[in-house]
Amino acid sequence: MNLKNLVKELNLQLLHPEANLEREVTGGYVSDLLSDVIANAPEGSIWITIQKHSNIIAVAVLKSLAGIILTGKIMPEKETLEKARKERIPLISSQDNSFITAGKIYKLFSQNK
Repeated sequence: MNLKNLVKELNLQLLHPEANLEREVTGGYVSDLLSDVIANAPEGSIWITIQKHSNIIAVAVLKSLAGIILTGKIMPEKETLEKARKERIPLISSQDNSFITAGKIYKLFSQNK
């Protein structure tokens, strides 16, 4: 499934239009600890977090993640959004909390197998 379908199906908000929504999403990873994501998030995953500082972009680049979803109406810091644009990392917002967002993504993936 690509990011474009994920954003559309779950009614998520893309935070910068330059993002490549054709990227394939191979799975999901939920964590608010950067070290955990570095150690365990599989390449191609969509990362679900409440972290909003610019270091999340560096982690997404390092791990070749498909994108980042900020949950619970969290909005990124200005520097984070600028870095996401520069690195072309899709930064997405969800009105739901991390638990609900992860559940919806899991359900969507289960239906598309």
